[in-house]
Amino acid sequence: MAPQTRREFAQSCAAAVALGTSGTSSFASDETSKPYDEGFASYQERRRKELWSLLGDIPWQHRASPPKLLRTEKHDGYTLERLVLDLNGIEPVPALLLIPDKRRSPAPGLLYIHWHGGMYGLGKEQLLLGVDAQPAYAPVCVEKGMVTLAIDSWCFGERKNEDDGKSGEEDAFKLMLWKGQVLFGMMMYDELRALDYLASRSEVDPQRLGALGMSMGATKAWWLAALDPRVRLCLDVCCLTDYEELIRTQALREHGIYYYVPSLLKHFQTADINELIVPRPHLSVNGRLDPLTPALGVEKIRDHLLPLYRKYGREPDCHVELFDSAHVELPEMRKLILEWMDRYLIDKNPATQ
Repeated sequence: MAPQTRREFAQSCAAAVALGTSGTSSFASDETSKPYDEGFASYQERRRKELWSLLGDIPWQHRASPPKLLRTEKHDGYTLERLVLDLNGIEPVPALLLIPDKRRSPAPGLLYIHWHGGMYGLGKEQLLLGVDAQPAYAPVCVEKGMVTLAIDSWCFGERKNEDDGKSGEEDAFKLMLWKGQVLFGMMMYDELRALDYLASRSEVDPQRLGALGMSMGATKAWWLAALDPRVRLCLDVCCLTDYEELIRTQALREHGIYYYVPSLLKHFQTADINELIVPRPHLSVNGRLDPLTPALGVEKIRDHLLPLYRKYGREPDCHVELFDSAHVELPEMRKLILEWMDRYLIDKNPATQ
């Protein structure tokens, strides 16, 4: 059989994810790793199917049209492509692709997922601009030689279809429910297809894909890593939320309407979703004073995951930490994130082009 092209690889992986199956984990075991338990792997595949089934009518049969390159911008140390992607067949998806001048060949790929923060007009531009709570990641991606993709989520950035962004988000949520869809499900489908596109790029190594986000972006990062075994490294900032603890602390209002998936609690708690990432590397940094992530809930998730990493992988590959902060990425958090990027996505002794 002829070797697959990167695009064929991405398409076949996406098809496997759609069915809730995958031939092998994308996390390449090294000689220090424990043997992967096939019983647990089968359990994870079954639960991925179940999790997808809660996300409404997903347009799995859609076949994407070629991406449209709007323009190319040359910046200091990188090239930026402004694109429009056909991810869902319903509405076009504006995207940014950051290609560092100095990078490995092929390079690690990063899916950067923007936050909510009530900043409906920001979207994917957060990668370049940052926000008060999180400095921009574009300089990091350039320095690390990571080809980085960011898309506008439903209702954000260039997909903000109403002047009042909050009303637009609520209207989209309601209309989708009438149609049998779930807003968060459609959001996750877009991120999945964005990962397809990232993996298909000739500059990118499809075996070294990471997902990074803060707040809404963090939630989407760990959901995506749970749903798609191609995500080798999950990096989530300030949004690892235990659902029952969120209810107990009467903090449901802290999250936007997109966050709520019908019937989810009949099937999954947060820890149940996150165990679908095991044994792939997962770093989660959160604020002890952040009402979006009640501390007892974060600790409960950590205590659930660590024994699974010990049994099915390596305990050092899971790090869930609380900092004395609110909803903000601290310099100490950024330091950890950079270390994990180096450890799990960036090869040693790289050959640059």
